[in-house]
Amino acid sequence: MRDDDCVELMRWAGPRLRLRLEGFRRVRGQVCKRIGRRLAALGLTSVAEYRARLESDAAEWAVLDGLCRVTVSRFYRDAEVFDVLRDTLLPALLGSTSVLRVWSAGCASGEEPYTVSLLFQLGLSPRFPEARLELLATEADKALLARASRGCYPRGSLRELPRAWAAEAFPGTEAEACLAPAFREGLTFVQQDLRTQMPEGPFHLVLCRNVAFTYFAPVLQQEVLAGLVARLAPGGLLVTGVEESLPEDGVALERVAGSLPIFRRVEQ
Repeated sequence: MRDDDCVELMRWAGPRLRLRLEGFRRVRGQVCKRIGRRLAALGLTSVAEYRARLESDAAEWAVLDGLCRVTVSRFYRDAEVFDVLRDTLLPALLGSTSVLRVWSAGCASGEEPYTVSLLFQLGLSPRFPEARLELLATEADKALLARASRGCYPRGSLRELPRAWAAEAFPGTEAEACLAPAFREGLTFVQQDLRTQMPEGPFHLVLCRNVAFTYFAPVLQQEVLAGLVARLAPGGLLVTGVEESLPEDGVALERVAGSLPIFRRVEQ
């Protein structure tokens, strides 16, 4: 599929899926290859034919939606964010609660929630031995959730983890690194599409990184942000992607770690 054809299709389909074309700038090639393979599987030779298929087959929209999901992730991604959570922000929260409730929204294949588990058990539990972690990870894609539940990854995805943590959490030297069972405790995976459903709060920490505020349409971004903030406990933290910008919709948030994308709700 030619890039121009793919852009034309995504520009046409984006509003229906509540996605924005601009968010796919860096990963459009990956998505377009998937769409091209789908056309080939259907025996179609043009975007026009695929548009006709979409207009006549409502179920195909769900297929296209799945093809547009971007799944790039790795452990301890954006290390400075996790460093400040470990060293400053989460210890402050654990001074007033014995149960840390965390939601990883759009968790893909699990690298992010497992990173939080490692951070809690190896970085915080030694200082807060009575504390307990309750971590909910949600993802729309069933196949990604299956990979997350398995907990096995290429060793290259661990390269940003502190070396000692990687050695303890992923024992062995096999090319595929599998997480030790102890680091799965307190973690629940649930299939849920952030665009239509959110879990009950409150949460002390919500991570919504490189999903809503990259790929979702502006109006949907505002809706999602309001829902995320409403689920924060008093003093709770929202973490977004380092290259994402939050919509201006009147939700009062303050940065709490300099230029890093970590926010606390400002109580009115």
